Amino acid sequence: MSVPCPSSVDMSASAIVAKAVSGSHILKIDGYSRTKGLGNGKFIKSEKFAIGGHRWRMLYYPDGDVVSEKAADWISIYLAFDRANANEVKAQFGFSLLDQDMQPVPSYSRKSKKTRTFSSKDTAWGFRKFIRRKELEESSYLKDDVFSVRCDVTLTTEIVTQSQPAVQVPPSDMAQHLGQLLSASDGADVTFHVGGESFPAHRYMLAARSSVFKAELLGAMKEKTAAHVRIDGVEAKVFKALLHFIYTDSLPAETDDDGGDTAAMAQHLLEAADRYNIERLKLICGDKLCNLINRSTVATTLALAEQHGCGALKNACFKFLTSPGNLKAVMASEDYEHLKRSCPSLLEELVAKLAL
Repeated sequence: MSVPCPSSVDMSASAIVAKAVSGSHILKIDGYSRTKGLGNGKFIKSEKFAIGGHRWRMLYYPDGDVVSEKAADWISIYLAFDRANANEVKAQFGFSLLDQDMQPVPSYSRKSKKTRTFSSKDTAWGFRKFIRRKELEESSYLKDDVFSVRCDVTLTTEIVTQSQPAVQVPPSDMAQHLGQLLSASDGADVTFHVGGESFPAHRYMLAARSSVFKAELLGAMKEKTAAHVRIDGVEAKVFKALLHFIYTDSLPAETDDDGGDTAAMAQHLLEAADRYNIERLKLICGDKLCNLINRSTVATTLALAEQHGCGALKNACFKFLTSPGNLKAVMASEDYEHLKRSCPSLLEELVAKLAL
């Protein structure tokens, strides 16, 4: 008896794609101190600029956008739509404070959470609390009474239908699985003892990611055959974050909220990354610390940058200290006295830069 062949099934797929156009405009505030005192609710307009065939302006409120004592502590920034050539337009937008290299500062970057409609009813959208005036004045981003803000705008320009492949390949989830392997300790062949805590791990995984671990765990050192390895000079929570990065190439979420002391966690993790020669993690920590420089952290961060060869982080600290107000405040701190004793050559270098 013959068996009937199954009938073939035709599969196809399509997608609706909303095409977009994006653009940016940088507003430079030159003479910041002279814009203060304009008054709550009063703004200064930028020149018009075009994005997506529409004209826009940035609105800068040096004393806040509403009449209240609380608003006076904040700088407000808005994007305004010129309705001369359209009744309304939908757009997503964001504002970023720029550093001295004209790069966005992540901790002072704000983005709209959803698409906004700009119309005769709502001509402007933005952020009432963009940055506290005190924070700006104490930062390295205000220099010679000048700072800059970039506005990024994205508009939907066209909606089209496109054919799609029948099989959708999902993004890689390797990091997720490796993170689960670390958490479950399946197949672990070495245990690290750090600050009273134990961390099972896989020596070949560590060796693949760190030349130092490779020498310790696979080379001629005594740890090659040891099932238990003691680590000194590193806090348990820092070593845990280090292992998480080795397995997943990302930092655990808690490193951004370490008891309110994110800077200290980033400093310790940078030291660990340098100790185990994990360059990408070292750069990530350096970038994070660049955005956390203030009067209470700059001295310890500068010493750290010098000791571990972080040139970009060192330059960011120098930029912050070139502000006379910042330098005077830091010189009165205990951390500055420690810096004088531990890295006297740094102060000589700083004096030379101030003399330029």
